[in-house]
Amino acid sequence: MAAAPNIVVIMADQHRADVMGCAGDRHVVTPNLDRLAAEGVRFSRTTCQGPLCMPARASFLTERYVRDHGVYTNWNAVAPGTPTYLHALQAAGYHTAGLGKHHLTKEDEPAPHMDDLAPQLVERGFAEVHETGDKFTLTVPTAYSDHLAAKGLWDTYLDHMRARSYQGESGRGDNPTKRIPMWDATPMPLPRPDYIDEWHGQMAVDWFAQAPADRPFFVFMGFPGPHDPWDAPAEAVEMYASGEASFPSSTVRPEPALAGSYGRLLSAFMRLSDTDTMTDDAIRGMRRAYAANVAVIDAQVGRILDTLEARGLLDDTWVVYTSDHGEMGGNHGMMSKCVLYDQAVQVPLIIRPPGGRAGRVVDDLVEHIDVPATVRAIAGAPEVPGSDGRSLLGYVTGDDPAPRAVSISENWGFGSFDTGTHKLVVDEDAMAPCALFDRAADPHEDHNVVADPAYAAVVDEIMATYVRPFLATPPARPYASPFTDRPA
Repeated sequence: MAAAPNIVVIMADQHRADVMGCAGDRHVVTPNLDRLAAEGVRFSRTTCQGPLCMPARASFLTERYVRDHGVYTNWNAVAPGTPTYLHALQAAGYHTAGLGKHHLTKEDEPAPHMDDLAPQLVERGFAEVHETGDKFTLTVPTAYSDHLAAKGLWDTYLDHMRARSYQGESGRGDNPTKRIPMWDATPMPLPRPDYIDEWHGQMAVDWFAQAPADRPFFVFMGFPGPHDPWDAPAEAVEMYASGEASFPSSTVRPEPALAGSYGRLLSAFMRLSDTDTMTDDAIRGMRRAYAANVAVIDAQVGRILDTLEARGLLDDTWVVYTSDHGEMGGNHGMMSKCVLYDQAVQVPLIIRPPGGRAGRVVDDLVEHIDVPATVRAIAGAPEVPGSDGRSLLGYVTGDDPAPRAVSISENWGFGSFDTGTHKLVVDEDAMAPCALFDRAADPHEDHNVVADPAYAAVVDEIMATYVRPFLATPPARPYASPFTDRPA
């Protein structure tokens, strides 16, 4: 094994934690993720720091909570000059390469081409940048749109995506709608090799086939899927033609009136989800298409592993698989993310060391910011100033660290505090409890018991032990949330 191993982090977009064969899903086809889990450590209770792309990714980049970096929507970015784990890796002698979707620049930032935004990612710590944006990058040309245009397929893609783009006042959650319902599962009308995640897989394979051999590399590989729209290629969806679909757990809808200001956010996403017209068949169709997209990404993970193995690099390379956040997928009557249910907040996390090890599942509470801290520990890289991440390396080597007592996720001015036995959702601006779920009595989070006198002591304890100390540092707010109650 090389003295300084290579490290590959593969991050999907909107892949929820339970849609993998190794996580108990009998209907999704994920042999390559299952292989990683069988040869590494799978963390079953990993909380992203924000169930929305840019908040989650900003926390991953900086190893800090949303409270601190202030990227609590998709419309602002980490401030230039902010220390990142990538800077630490560079200080340790790593070549840092970014492939695919990163979503670390402002969502509406204009540019002649995505390549023109590369200096911003270089400033954040990437030495080599191949940013491609996401599925909805329709106005800024990218390497992927260049590929489609060269094959005469760009207009086909554009027409498909524009019909599924957010409409309404701003698309920022205040009054979002879509021309086509959120649960639509029309396949993308492109040849499978040109499907966005298949194309990204080829991009990764090409890079690894020529990876530098003179110094250790760190690669962040970002897949745009399985983010909506649910447009997996028809031949991939055919694997689920039996009608079986993924996604266990509840379809019980929340009662927004019981959740204080958090009810406004719940109501907004119930409207986005077109709750009144989503049929059971429509949800099953969406779930089949989602599982098919996960299967497409899994196949690309397999191609990456095969390429590393063919080059003799796999035995010198750590491989990490995760996602930025999850997806509701019809649970609780909602599509999308942003709300603080497990389906949106919990993400896959698998860490495979060089050469593999006996498979292990860790059920301790883990936070997403622990992943870059682990990457630094693997690399022998220096600390990141202000980091709240904790290395998970001991779980792989057999020297388990002390488990976290609470895991925290934040979005749109709300925070969830999960102690393993209870989850409390709080309006951070008003310091007001909005929802409480009893993990043992209500594992699917169906019943908000925040106002139940029998749970008053639980609420008080979580507020005193975790919430008030956490929010003693005021959350960074570049602008006010339209949902929370701001104190006078």
